[in-house]
Amino acid sequence: MSKILIRGAKVLGGEPQDVLIDGETIAEVGVIPQAEANQVVEADGKVLLPGLVDLHTHLREPGREDSETVLTGTRAAASGGYTAVFAMANTFPVADTAGVVEQVYRLGQEHGYCDVQPIGAVTVGLEGKKLAELGAMHESAAGVTVFSDDGKCVDDAVIMRRALEYVKAFGGVVAQHAQEPRLTEGAQMNEGVVSAELGLGGWPAVAEESVIARDVLLAEHVGSRVHICHLSTAGSVEIVRWAKSRGIDVTAEVTPHHLLLTDELVRSYNPVYKVNPPLRTERDVVALREALADGTIDIVATDHAPHPHEDKDCEWAAAAMGMVGLETALSVVQETMVDTGLLTWAGVADRMSFAPARIGRAAGHGRPVSAGEPANLVLVDTEYRGPVDPAGFASRSRNTPYEGRELPGRVTHTWLRGKATLVDGKLT
Repeated sequence: MSKILIRGAKVLGGEPQDVLIDGETIAEVGVIPQAEANQVVEADGKVLLPGLVDLHTHLREPGREDSETVLTGTRAAASGGYTAVFAMANTFPVADTAGVVEQVYRLGQEHGYCDVQPIGAVTVGLEGKKLAELGAMHESAAGVTVFSDDGKCVDDAVIMRRALEYVKAFGGVVAQHAQEPRLTEGAQMNEGVVSAELGLGGWPAVAEESVIARDVLLAEHVGSRVHICHLSTAGSVEIVRWAKSRGIDVTAEVTPHHLLLTDELVRSYNPVYKVNPPLRTERDVVALREALADGTIDIVATDHAPHPHEDKDCEWAAAAMGMVGLETALSVVQETMVDTGLLTWAGVADRMSFAPARIGRAAGHGRPVSAGEPANLVLVDTEYRGPVDPAGFASRSRNTPYEGRELPGRVTHTWLRGKATLVDGKLT
């Protein structure tokens, strides 16, 4: 098998080093003679990170292949530096049986641009009434460990308790979409000054915070793990911080768009800014950044939500909720967290690789960049800055809120177990 020498890379943002890949494994890190390699990649001071892991991706297959497929979604992931993604269960049919999760898992293996770990639904059909086949999905070839009704909240406290009890038996985790449905009926955006001025139905912060408060207490009562999807308010941060101080086994994620964008953008009535949970206030954005920096929020997850053109190019009230994010996530994190001094590149590696792999039990991912480890790696040109052009996306959908916006950083190379999936910014 060929040997690849990555020369002069800043491993986790540190001093330049050479990294030798031999087959599927990192063979050596240090000063390495070029003669040892069949191929040399001149890093020129670019930052080398472990392959990114996304705990929250919508690949849409089966059922909505007009939005995305496992192939196009994993190509988008490789373009963004990801070597593993967790695929949400709100497909058609819903991934609530061993058969459906195995189908998604095998599609990921077949296409090979990154590893795909299916997430199983918590309830049958995402209807919140009856537990899905949690044990069968875990014991299937897909080996599901994360369960979520994302897109809908498990609002029944008894069902949520039973799910937490069930997954505890095999070390699984329930990932909750925290949204009290009765408090968000007809909601179109964050409830606040802007919604009042625009006359749009408001989505109050308490609709998220009340569910998180209930679920961390349920997790404590059961002694199980709970993960909070796309946390978006300052109040939610305080609840998670309190829960962690109490020793409750809770983890939380924030999306790139909630780290950068605010509800002021909704004044444009551009449906590209319509998302669930909604864009919040500047105060919330500041709190989310600080919480990600201090570890209250454990990870960045994209909530990559592709939609076809017709579902976004319409009036605000009729538009679908969601944004694509796999190909811009690292750039947004660089702008909001690294360039502001809130996180080092080692911190980015933790929040976007080590921690999500640990939460999702993604074997072989989120590993140190050191000899003997799997060669799941991403090389980033952190000096680059340029406008976002969705026409060049690998995703099948183009619903990005960053079109034309200048963002820093560009992924130049991605390796999955030593095999290049992206070279010089181009998919292999």
